[in-house]
Amino acid sequence: MTRKTNILLIDDKPERLLTYEVILESLGQNLVRATSGEEGYARLREAEFAAILLDVSMPGMDGFETAALIRNDPEVGPTPIIFVTGVHLSDQDRLRGYEMGAADYVNVPVVPEILRSKISVLVELYRQRRELADLNERLAAMNDELAEAHARSQAENVRELQRLNRTLERANEELVSEVAERERAEAMLIDAARRKDEFISVLGHELRNPLAAMQSGVDLLDTDSPAENRIVWTRELLQRQLRHLKRLIDELLDVSRIKTGRVQLQREVLDLKEVMSHSLDATRALVDEHGHSLVVEEPAEPLHVDGDSLRLTQVFCNLLSNSVKFTEPGGTIRLTMERGVSAPGSAIVRVQDDGAGIESDMLENVFELFTQANIGGTHNRSGLGIGLALVRSLVELHGGTVRATSDGLGRGSEFIVTLPLAEPTDVRPPEPVARVARSFDAPVRLLVIDDNSDMTTSIEMYFASRDAFEVRVANTGRGGIEAAMEFKPHVVLLDIGLPDANGFEVAQELRRQREFQSIPLIALSGFSSEADRNRAKKAGFDRLVVKPMQLDLLHDLLLEAVEPIPGRAVS
Repeated sequence: MTRKTNILLIDDKPERLLTYEVILESLGQNLVRATSGEEGYARLREAEFAAILLDVSMPGMDGFETAALIRNDPEVGPTPIIFVTGVHLSDQDRLRGYEMGAADYVNVPVVPEILRSKISVLVELYRQRRELADLNERLAAMNDELAEAHARSQAENVRELQRLNRTLERANEELVSEVAERERAEAMLIDAARRKDEFISVLGHELRNPLAAMQSGVDLLDTDSPAENRIVWTRELLQRQLRHLKRLIDELLDVSRIKTGRVQLQREVLDLKEVMSHSLDATRALVDEHGHSLVVEEPAEPLHVDGDSLRLTQVFCNLLSNSVKFTEPGGTIRLTMERGVSAPGSAIVRVQDDGAGIESDMLENVFELFTQANIGGTHNRSGLGIGLALVRSLVELHGGTVRATSDGLGRGSEFIVTLPLAEPTDVRPPEPVARVARSFDAPVRLLVIDDNSDMTTSIEMYFASRDAFEVRVANTGRGGIEAAMEFKPHVVLLDIGLPDANGFEVAQELRRQREFQSIPLIALSGFSSEADRNRAKKAGFDRLVVKPMQLDLLHDLLLEAVEPIPGRAVS
């Protein structure tokens, strides 16, 4: 395990120190605070540091004076310093800083990528210096041993001298091996950094594309008296691009959850044919849009697996969408399900296309995160390069495997998923789901508490046009509590991220009031992990709705949430 190095942050402003820590946290090093030059110098005397981030403008001893104090101390003087300045420095001031041993300057406001890059370089140089020092110590020790051996060789026989020479040769081989291993590790780090840089570039491109389309749609609506067909077209445009943005965000969140082990499968015994049916329904429009032929082959017997229906649908949707994207219009995509022949305890699903194909040296890499294979030069390489990585991770969570095959560019590709079958005794019949239609003879009083005025206005306008609801809006947590006392709502739609008291605190306060102990509280949040849902439940929420949500679905949810209220007819 690599030992953490110390980085000293000297600034009189706590908020700026917090900013430095947030920016540098991802480096995984030990960040030490100091709020003055004197305190910073004292910290330097206590431990060894790879770098110092030093504010130029501080009361009392400023940055230049602190640097002079450090440089005059031979024990801590060589520590590299990066000056932070919020004002324009003259060339004379910069020269003064460099004369005091400044390694570099950064300006306020600090650009996170620049600061991380500069500190990373100094940390790496520090580590290399330490490694070189350790290497020198080892070489010195080896030289001492060699000198002792040489002295003893005057009295010892030739055989002993040969033994020592062999020992030295083995040590040299180990050293050469360590250097080669370090070079391989550095190459891997460089490649990982390159792929991350490419991913950030692609992410910017993928986010700007739907945003640009949405902006053009809004501009169309801004024209004088837009025609009805233009309004309908623009609404469909905005819906398509919003779905695209949501898919991108969901993929990013899924990657984060999988890498940190926070994905929890909602397992049940499933008929794999039903999962495939959901996947085909979800991708049918995309297949038709590209004019592809879709051939589905499935066995007569059911294939049951123990898995998460939503996640397995996501796996096969990703594979089908991938084949659609890299197959020329009018191509053929074949989906095959079968029981394993060599492994009868497994179900095998094949997604095959006659599209662009995959180069042989990329077959093992297509499932790596942020990888976009060179799959035919004429094809659109849109996407974040994480879809197939998600496929592999989700399949492995189900105890299965996935692999890709291709005869080369222009010769199509095939993705093969293998999943363990569930035992026949595990199969449970699905429980019927009953839906009850309700109608009310008096409006449902809905209280919406959210600081996003655009969202509250949209909700208010939507529900105000429906006789079943009377809507009241509050934009702060405290204001929401006061509105609840006055309005006496039947149901509350409550945002978690409020500016004064957060949604958890507001929910707890409402639940403490006797009149609000049983009314439905619905949480609105951009967070959707199991931990977030558990926290919402503990705070008193009945349900958590993840943003963004469709208003018609929210309308149905709220009607279902409201229990019969005395004095109103419910059917």
